[in-house]
Amino acid sequence: MLTVAVLISGTGSNLRALLDAASHPDFPARVVVVGADRDADGLAHAEEFGIPSFTVPFRAHDSREAWGEELGDQLDVWTPDLIVLSGLMRLLPPSLVARFSPRIINTHPAFLPEFPGAHGVRDALAAGVTETGASVIVVDDGVDTGPILAQERIPVLPGDDEHSLHERIKPVERRLLIDVVRRIATGELTLTD
Repeated sequence: MLTVAVLISGTGSNLRALLDAASHPDFPARVVVVGADRDADGLAHAEEFGIPSFTVPFRAHDSREAWGEELGDQLDVWTPDLIVLSGLMRLLPPSLVARFSPRIINTHPAFLPEFPGAHGVRDALAAGVTETGASVIVVDDGVDTGPILAQERIPVLPGDDEHSLHERIKPVERRLLIDVVRRIATGELTLTD
C-alpha cells in the first residue's frame, strides 16, 4: 500500500477527491497525513476522514530554507512513499526537493510546458489560446518544469473567464491526479528525476 502525504494551502478540492478515492478498499494508496503552510480550510477534509494533519506556517520562519527544513522534518515523521502538492502555493526550497526527490508530485492547471507558474489559467486566457489543459508532474527545482506524468487538453470556450475556465480544469486535474497516484501505487508508473 502506497502511503501519501498531501500538502495544501487552500480549500483542498484535489485533496478531497484523493481522500474520496483512497477511502475505497480497492484503491492501492492511503493518505497518511495532510500538511499546510497556513491555517487552510482544506484541513477540515483531513479531520473529516480522520487523517492526522499538521501546519508549518511559512510566515513563522525567517527564510524559505528554514520553513522547508521544518516541513521536511514533519514529513519524515510519517515516512510517506509519495508527497502530493495539492494547491500548495509555495515554492519548495531546493534542499527539500532534493531530500524527497523524485517522490514529490504536483498538479498544474495548464498543458505544461505552456503557462507555468501561479497564474496558468489567467496566462492562457491572456495569450488568447483556444485550448489549455491540466498536468501532473514530478516536482523539481524549477517552476513547473519537472517530468510530466500525465496531461490532458481542455478547450477554452468563447466567453470563458478565469473562474469558469478553472472550474472546468479542476475535475480533469483531480481525475489525472487520482490516476497517477493509482499508477504509481501499482507500479505502472515509475518516478524519475
